[in-house]
Amino acid sequence: MTALPLTAAVTDVDVVAPGDGSAGPCCAPAGPPLLPAATAADLAAVFKALCDPTRVRVLAHVAASPEGTVCACHLTEPLGISQPTLSHHLKKLTEAGLVTREQRGRWAHYTAVPSALDAARAFLASPAAPSR
Repeated sequence: MTALPLTAAVTDVDVVAPGDGSAGPCCAPAGPPLLPAATAADLAAVFKALCDPTRVRVLAHVAASPEGTVCACHLTEPLGISQPTLSHHLKKLTEAGLVTREQRGRWAHYTAVPSALDAARAFLASPAAPSR
């Protein structure tokens, strides 16, 4: 089989004007409206903060604390990470609004914000969310 030159291949194709219906539908009808950009950015910030397993562990520990708050000094050893690394992870969780920080003398205490995951929960539970 001999390949046609590009110009010959283009002239041999039937071009159908959009919307004339002669070629049938090109795809499925439009779906629901897109997620607003601001909502997507907020969700992405939460998911980005939780994309690291250490941050997930820290958040789970803080959220499960019987006192409702955890001193940063009690997290380095159980997590097996240095204090600067812990500070980095806690900063990311704080910036995403998942925990709040309160300075008490030399140490910072962190508290989980239970409502911070509500939007992420609702998004993941929505019919538009991908299923497994």
